[in-house]
Amino acid sequence: MKVNFKNNAVALLMVTAFALPGLALADQEAYRIDDGHSFANWTVRHVASKTSGTFSDITGKILIDRENLANSSVEAKINVLSVNSSHAKRDEHIKKEEYLDAAKFSEMSFVSSKVEAKNNSEGILTGTLTLHGVSKQMSFSFKVLGFGTDPWGGYRMGLEAHTSLKASDFGFGWGAKPNAPVGDEVEITLLVEGVKLPAEKPIK
Repeated sequence: MKVNFKNNAVALLMVTAFALPGLALADQEAYRIDDGHSFANWTVRHVASKTSGTFSDITGKILIDRENLANSSVEAKINVLSVNSSHAKRDEHIKKEEYLDAAKFSEMSFVSSKVEAKNNSEGILTGTLTLHGVSKQMSFSFKVLGFGTDPWGGYRMGLEAHTSLKASDFGFGWGAKPNAPVGDEVEITLLVEGVKLPAEKPIK
């Protein structure tokens, strides 16, 4: 029997390509984070109650595989200067060196490294959060809220995620003093909406 080595070599290359994790991207959909419809909400203790607010300037990208969430990833940047607690005077105070030191550290970022799927819509997202010049591994529980056509002829997806962090872990000292008026633990809720991009269009 005559063996066609040329055809076998082509077949082997195709199998190898699909087997390599870095090349198994055929089922990923790319979404640009819509900063007009995405929010990083925070809640922190204030004296005997809680104060909340948001960062409204979020940019980045989401690659999602609906059939295998573990084959998904997120990269996001948040403009610290976009902090909004619904009180202009307080916002200016929060931006100062005593709290966020936003003039020096105007951006925080998150780059995922792993997705653990519980099912086809929920899981744990782990990656590196860089804030105030400090990078630490953080995990978020997340839920894919859905997919749908928007009123402008585009296609969107929604994502909700939750975590909490200690401000002192990122070099902030406001909650370290006994009986400090502002707490050290910050609860985070991410509400992210992404706009689907054509496969041939790069995400910037």
